[in-house]
Amino acid sequence: MIDTSFHAFTEDLRQRLQRPLPGEAAHRKMASSNRYRMGIKPNERTRRSAVLICFYPYQQSVYLPLILRPQYDGVHAGQMAFPGGRMERFDENLVRTALREAQEEVGIRVSDVKVLGLLTELYIPPSNFFVQPVVGVLPYCPDFYPDPHEVEAVIEVDLETLLDETIVGDSQIEVRGVMVDAPFYQIQGHRVWGATAMMISELLMVMDT
Repeated sequence: MIDTSFHAFTEDLRQRLQRPLPGEAAHRKMASSNRYRMGIKPNERTRRSAVLICFYPYQQSVYLPLILRPQYDGVHAGQMAFPGGRMERFDENLVRTALREAQEEVGIRVSDVKVLGLLTELYIPPSNFFVQPVVGVLPYCPDFYPDPHEVEAVIEVDLETLLDETIVGDSQIEVRGVMVDAPFYQIQGHRVWGATAMMISELLMVMDT
C-alpha cells in the first residue's frame, strides 16, 4: 500500500504540474555564465530527447534517482544527470522515450511508473538536443540495475536534500577548454550542474508555488 503522505505528495505535485510552468525564470537561476551569452539556437540538426524524474517512497521520505555518467569521449562524460536519452523513430512520443531510456539505463519497471506531467523542454547547446523532462512516480522503492555502458553509479537523493538551500554553490568549471561560472547543487559529493541543475531548479520552483 502506498504511504498516505507519499500519495498526498504525488497528488499535490500532479496538480502543480498542470499550472503554467516557470520555465526560463527557473532555468536562469542555475544556468552557466556562457549559456545565454553565446546565443546558440536550435537548428535543423537539433534532435529530441527526454529524461525521467522519478519519485518513490523510502523510509518515510521521498526519493529520486540521479545517475553518474561514465567517462567517455563525449560532451556529458562524468556528469550527473537524470536517466534518459534520445528519441528513437519507434517512440510514439517523448514520454515513451523517457520511460524506455530509464528502463534501459537503470532498470526501472516502466509499467509501474505513473506519469504526473512535464517540465519545460530545455535546449542543450553542447550536444544540440532539446530535452523533455518527464515527471513520474513509483509506488515503491525500486531495485536499480544500471547499464555499465551508460551509468557509472545511481545516486538516490531524498527530497529534503534537494530542498536544502545550503547545497547550492557556484564555481568555475572547464567546458571544452573554456572556464565558465556555473551554479551547482552539491549532492553526496557530486556537483550537479548544467541542464540537470536547471531542471531541478524548475522542479523546486514548481513545488514551491
